[in-house]
Amino acid sequence: MTMTDNSAAQEAFDGFVQMWITGTTAGRRAPLLRRPDEVGLEYEDVTFPSMDGVPLEGWFIPADSDKLIIHNHFLPGNRYGYPGHLPEFGGLGGFEVNFLPEYKALHDAGYNILAYDIRNHGMSGQGNGGIVGIGLLEYRDVIGSLRYAKTRPNTKGMKKALLSVCLGADSTAVAWSKHPDEFDEIQAMVMLQPVSANYIVEEFVKAVGMEDGYANFDKAVHERTGFHLAEQSPLEHVKAVTVPTLVAQVHDDTMTRPQDVQDIYDAIPVAEKSLHWIEGTTRRFDGYNYFGVHPEVAVEWFDKYVG
Repeated sequence: MTMTDNSAAQEAFDGFVQMWITGTTAGRRAPLLRRPDEVGLEYEDVTFPSMDGVPLEGWFIPADSDKLIIHNHFLPGNRYGYPGHLPEFGGLGGFEVNFLPEYKALHDAGYNILAYDIRNHGMSGQGNGGIVGIGLLEYRDVIGSLRYAKTRPNTKGMKKALLSVCLGADSTAVAWSKHPDEFDEIQAMVMLQPVSANYIVEEFVKAVGMEDGYANFDKAVHERTGFHLAEQSPLEHVKAVTVPTLVAQVHDDTMTRPQDVQDIYDAIPVAEKSLHWIEGTTRRFDGYNYFGVHPEVAVEWFDKYVG
């Protein structure tokens, strides 16, 4: 490897560490570029506290039904998606993730939607000094959303389900294992691309060709956050899940390995579960748009178990 190659690899390494720790790209949160009215949906701006008091910002999208889906997004996106088509945010995927078509399809299928920004993302408050715990801190926001849905006058009596994506999926699993009683009203869940940190980092350092990259990455993250990469996985936490769960994942995702999601799926201790592999792409971020293109996969699952 040449000096130029070493420099480029180090730059990529440093940038990825920074993104991992702060949950931002280029030192800045991803903006909310779109709102539900762009696809003809009425919505209400809402705020509610996380379990530990961090203020969370969200949307409530009403439907004429008694069913509610709570949406938990991925890192480094927000409730709208991710502006990967903008140069400043183009390093991940290089194209836009837009959840609005997904929300529209779920709404038209008869589901109210609560979508919010996890701490340190979108317009929600900063927590833990901006540190991202890959679920180990953000689980408190999932609890906050559940409590809000239980107490909001027009949602407290609704039948409830979860659509949890990547960071949101990991956060949901941690929340379930720490506070299972908070999930007593949840009837079903869809987990899109849950992930273990060690797989992501192993694939990254292999791609940039950095010697001792994993150990250096783990050291950097631990020194800045107090967490080791091996801790940042939903694998043990999903053993607390008690409802029918659909897991979906880009099978040939170059950012991780299919074995990670297979192991997570296998660890979910319910009979009513399904693993849906997304084929025809190697891009992880295509998975985040998947339910906007193929909403029937999620809708059929929710229709079967929510009610």
